[in-house]
Amino acid sequence: MHILGHIVRFIVSAVVLMIVSFIVPAFQVGGFWSAFFLALVIAVAAYIIEGIFGRKITPFGRGIVGFLTSALVIWLAQFIVTGMKTSIIGAILAALVIGIIDLFIPVKTPFEQFTDDRKRK
Repeated sequence: MHILGHIVRFIVSAVVLMIVSFIVPAFQVGGFWSAFFLALVIAVAAYIIEGIFGRKITPFGRGIVGFLTSALVIWLAQFIVTGMKTSIIGAILAALVIGIIDLFIPVKTPFEQFTDDRKRK
């Protein structure tokens, strides 16, 4: 994926996070740039977790472990990203809503993109 594809992906993720902040009462994102940096932090955390534990445990992985990891990453991101505030329940609900939205707007993870690029070579 080219740099433009990554930028578009982060913009779409930021918009999704802003929509989630309107839906989930205990999940607040200060604005577009906070949502953009939150999407960046979530992607970096997911990439690191994927590299260490494998795809099944990442926020992009399916199942309860991936869901709980996603909620944990969202909750921990509030300490890194300014303008973002959530509770544990808010992070769990946000992970649920993001998972539902991901069913309709699927995106490839950085790890999947890397393995797809390797297969082409």
